[in-house]
Amino acid sequence: MPELELRHLRAICAIADEGSVSKAAGRLGVTQPALTAQLRSIERLVGGELFRRSSNGSLPTELGRSVVRSARVVLDDMAALVASARTHTRNPPGAPLVVAASPMLFASALIAEVRAWVRCTGVRTEIDTSGPALLDLIVSKQADLAVFERFDGMEHRPLGDVEVRTIVEEPQFVALSSDSPLAARPEVDLADLADLDWVVPPPDQDPMRLRLRAACEKAGFTPRVTHHVTESRTAMALAAAGAVCLAQPASLGGPGFVIRPLRGAVLRLPVVLVTRLDGVLRGRAHEVFACVAHAYRSIVDRNPTYARWWAEHPEAHVEVDAALALPRPGRRS
Repeated sequence: MPELELRHLRAICAIADEGSVSKAAGRLGVTQPALTAQLRSIERLVGGELFRRSSNGSLPTELGRSVVRSARVVLDDMAALVASARTHTRNPPGAPLVVAASPMLFASALIAEVRAWVRCTGVRTEIDTSGPALLDLIVSKQADLAVFERFDGMEHRPLGDVEVRTIVEEPQFVALSSDSPLAARPEVDLADLADLDWVVPPPDQDPMRLRLRAACEKAGFTPRVTHHVTESRTAMALAAAGAVCLAQPASLGGPGFVIRPLRGAVLRLPVVLVTRLDGVLRGRAHEVFACVAHAYRSIVDRNPTYARWWAEHPEAHVEVDAALALPRPGRRS
């Protein structure tokens, strides 16, 4: 069952402080539609309306005032806990390297590369479907590097001492039912998907939401979003039952569904690496990117269709090719 998270508490406190969803979105470094969608998710979780819009802005309801009071207590306690922990463990010898990532196909290869080529006492992973949550781990120094899909509003986030590099402009493929007439085609026109139900992540966790809508409207239709799903296996099962969802290009088909590219690669999503420039990775960002490059390239040939696309579109992976052309990072003892 979904639960309230710290980012939800920060969001409602920001709206209460600013008196406006748009001003709170600017403060949090997200878009106003994304914050509105997140607020609706929070209200579903708590079972009632937290803010009412008026000529004076967004005013908390009675329930909203109660939730905001409790949220401030939780956030203050959490801040005190983190501050206390940091005074005792500020980059201690023997601390593990923390890799944060969205559940992408090359995540396990990345962990293997980091373990093999970056000197550290151990590697710990944090996997989350939310790009903003992963970026929070970097900014709060709870993770050393993160790999995820760039999300709308990311450019407005204060990042501090970090480096952001694009790994690849990844084309989005689609998963379709094996029984669909479209399954027989080597690639699919986006316009041909107009009559299907779409499976997408919840609005506050969907980096493709605005791009998908814009691309579909350009193709002459508005996507009929019927299912909000965070877990890929469930999304593919719904696709097998007749819906459609976006898929990572190195994905393979499975029972009842196939993976097909969209004609013209009309949807591309930048996959980024965010690396802290302090701590255990100080002066070693180039080594980390080389690990990421080797890990990503290792999955490209998994899907022959994506391998062909990769060969035909070198402009989409210039950074990866440059890293692969250099000597492999020296093994650390």
